[in-house]
Amino acid sequence: MQLIKGFKMAARLLDRSQAVATAADSKVEAAVKKIIDRVKAQGDKALFEYALQFDGARLRSLEVTRREIDRARLEDVDPYVYNALAFAADRVEKFHRACLSRTGNSFISGGLGQQVSPLERVGIYVPGGTASYPSTVLMTAIPARVAGVKELIMATPCRRDGKVPAATLAAARIAGVDRIFKIGGAQAIAALAFGTGTVPRVDKICGPGNIYVMTAKKLVYGAVAIDALQGPSEVLVIADGSADPAFCAADLIAQSEHDPLASSVLVVTSESLAVKVQAEIEKQLRRLKRGVVAAQALQANGRIVVVKNTDEAVELANLYAPEHLSLMVRDARKYIKRIKNAGCICAGQYSPVVLGDYVAGPSHALPTGGSARFSSPLTVQDFLKFSSVIALPDEAITSLGPPALRLAESEGLTGHVAAVSIRLNKKKKNA
Repeated sequence: MQLIKGFKMAARLLDRSQAVATAADSKVEAAVKKIIDRVKAQGDKALFEYALQFDGARLRSLEVTRREIDRARLEDVDPYVYNALAFAADRVEKFHRACLSRTGNSFISGGLGQQVSPLERVGIYVPGGTASYPSTVLMTAIPARVAGVKELIMATPCRRDGKVPAATLAAARIAGVDRIFKIGGAQAIAALAFGTGTVPRVDKICGPGNIYVMTAKKLVYGAVAIDALQGPSEVLVIADGSADPAFCAADLIAQSEHDPLASSVLVVTSESLAVKVQAEIEKQLRRLKRGVVAAQALQANGRIVVVKNTDEAVELANLYAPEHLSLMVRDARKYIKRIKNAGCICAGQYSPVVLGDYVAGPSHALPTGGSARFSSPLTVQDFLKFSSVIALPDEAITSLGPPALRLAESEGLTGHVAAVSIRLNKKKKNA
């Protein structure tokens, strides 16, 4: 990991105000556009051919059957894993119901208000194939279901044998997903965005993926809504003298093992702590199955920053706008309100990021690449539409009409003037 000393040097290196969420090169974008155009033109035929080309699967059907989903619970999933998924789902649901009660209410007051409506149909993309990410199913599907979305459609790549990992199917069953399709990559995004003979068109697409998936989401935006353009995982840990070096090292490694492109930053208030954490990282990496991946990420994108005090560390965190921010400092909670830019704030040594990844409650679908400066984690609000309501009493035209007339006249919109004048005149006649 690169060692950086001093606030000014760190500020220059950590400033991501000009960062772009996905910087797909022209070759990737051209390849993805070709896939999207082909899915739009050929529908299911293209999806079957892409399943064979990219996943090595010769499919007879694109959709997972109800029998396959039920079997995932009864036969193919370790009971301990299934119970853990159910436990996590319960916590995620409770958290998002609490959020909904605070933000999801329609109202009319004084003739003005807001009507809140859930989206009709949402598409959830879950990475997969040889790997299994059941937690992603819970973190995307449950907020949508709590918001009241009528139909949840999931797309995920299958293995070469044409099957979806059982844990992913079990999570979908627990989360209340309505239909599941064995489609991965950019072709899945195209199918959800435009629909095919088998796959229904959705209103919004949510979920993480590789650069091809993110590029596809970017290209279909407008035809369909998207949640965000998520990049590789990242964490920034702020640690002072009270921090346990082993905890700091474990949290940095945990996010680094996702991907060689993951970013892990440690900001400490003493160089001696930096040395201790570095030693712990080297020791812990040797014990991990994915230690090679984590080591690659830490070597390429890891940073250790030494600053004078916690105030400087907080300022750097707000500048960096990390996906995950871990506060390993004394009285960690007192710093929460000072954090302006972070996807998820984990305050205290026993509130690690990994709990947020799986069971704490908030969604682990978070802004990356510095986009926490202007965007938020996935919540129930992402699945709600807000309509403004104007239902004024008839008498309001007499007080609101004249200033509206003057503004319409100043803009030269005579039709607008007439629409108000005709009502004012009628009111005068009836007075």
